[in-house]
Amino acid sequence: MDAVRVALLREVLAGTEWPAATRRFAGALRSSVVPQGGGLLLVGTAAYEPWHLAAHLVDEAAWSGQPELAPTLVRHRPRAGDPAHLAIGLSRLEAVRRGETLLVVAPDRPEDGLLERVHDARRAGATVLALGGRDRALPELAHEALTLESPGPEVDLDMVQHLVSAAAGENSVPGARGRRRFRDRLSRVVDHLTSPPPARW
Repeated sequence: MDAVRVALLREVLAGTEWPAATRRFAGALRSSVVPQGGGLLLVGTAAYEPWHLAAHLVDEAAWSGQPELAPTLVRHRPRAGDPAHLAIGLSRLEAVRRGETLLVVAPDRPEDGLLERVHDARRAGATVLALGGRDRALPELAHEALTLESPGPEVDLDMVQHLVSAAAGENSVPGARGRRRFRDRLSRVVDHLTSPPPARW
């Protein structure tokens, strides 16, 4: 999702908790991985793999000049013959160490096996972030959680992931020059153009 569409989505959701909530969560994600130099693991559930979030974070990592935001996608059932970056299974979570960040995306309650691995990763010193449905089991394990209490047509998990990934990249400090600064200016211009006119008294 490009900067224009993200800005329009924020405009649609203005007056709700989501623009601020997704920026807060993105800030927690960024502050966890950037100072550590990376080590972001992204995992979903057996029924839901967060492909799109992984792709958007890779894009934001490149555009923002923050390669630490690019995640390693951990999959429940990688297949023989998958490319190396898609062949990382759940056993990777058993090797999590202090300084790494584990971002778990779960529309519904994760299976117990995944919850156990998340718990073990936290005990090993990883920072755990959770994004998903209203089940409390996962957020209780997380250092930071963003929960959709009542997902519906106005906001769903895909929309929230778009907002989180965009905020993770745009809230970083841009370099002196480059594409990120242009995207930040474009986003601010679109925000200005799509905002309602000031009230006249």
